[in-house]
Amino acid sequence: MTNTFNFELVSPEQKLISEEAYHVTIPGEEGDVGVRAGHMALVMSVRPGVVEVIRSEGGAKEKIFIAGGFADVSQTNCTILAEEAVPVSKLNHDKLTAELNHITENLSLSDSDLEKISLNRKLIVVSAMLDALKG
Repeated sequence: MTNTFNFELVSPEQKLISEEAYHVTIPGEEGDVGVRAGHMALVMSVRPGVVEVIRSEGGAKEKIFIAGGFADVSQTNCTILAEEAVPVSKLNHDKLTAELNHITENLSLSDSDLEKISLNRKLIVVSAMLDALKG
């Protein structure tokens, strides 16, 4: 049995990764899930957080922030359908902090329940992006 599996990370804009991986860690709604070749089949919701990809045994981790989505895992494949995805290295702390302040201000001024729901979702995603920079 091979120790790698096919890994794909897809966002609405593009297919970001489609290659063999040794290990992938997915931020699931119920907690982080580590995937290796031969993993049991499952479909799961993914929360905003960092996907860690290791392409070969002993290889370096690539960290990609995703804003949520779904993951489909089988013994030979793992596909993540992400709402949004960006390499953690491309996140900017100052811009995210300014955006978080802007969202918080708009949330305090909002009278609409729908707008509050949308702003709360953005608040969760931007907060998770800032957390990704810490880890």
